[in-house]
Amino acid sequence: MTMAKVAKKDKRFVTVHSEGGLSDFSRVIKDTETGVLYLFHASGYGGGLTPLLAKDGKPLTWNNE
Repeated sequence: MTMAKVAKKDKRFVTVHSEGGLSDFSRVIKDTETGVLYLFHASGYGGGLTPLLAKDGKPLTWNNE
């Protein structure tokens, strides 16, 4: 039985901004397929992820290409 080779694809999620230290930091992450931006914050052993929203309540998208 042989396994088919899977082509290496670009990463789906990339960090576009990061600030903070080792145990307390925030990152803005871009979904490369949809352009939607997410905020990830970690503090100690906890963390959370949420989409960034525009004034109208719709997801904020990356338009800085």
